[in-house]
Amino acid sequence: MMGKTVSSEENGRLTKWLKDKRQEKGHTMRSLAQILGTPHSFIGKIENQERRLDVVEFMRYCHALEVDPIEGLALLKGE
Repeated sequence: MMGKTVSSEENGRLTKWLKDKRQEKGHTMRSLAQILGTPHSFIGKIENQERRLDVVEFMRYCHALEVDPIEGLALLKGE
C-alpha cells in the first residue's frame, strides 16, 4: 500500500514538475542537494518517487529552486 501512495498520479506530476524546474534552473541533483544541505540521494529518491516530501521540505525545495510552490500545488488540483 505504501508504495502505491508514494507513486500516485498526483505525486508523479509534482515530482516531474520539481525535476523539470531543477533542470531549467541548471541544477544537478548534487548542486541542489548542496543548497538544501542533504545527500544527493535525497533528490534522487524524490525524483524517482521512492520518497515523498512533507510540506516543510516541499517549501524548502521550492525556495532552493527559486520557484513558486503554488505553481506546483496547482498541479495537484489538475490545473
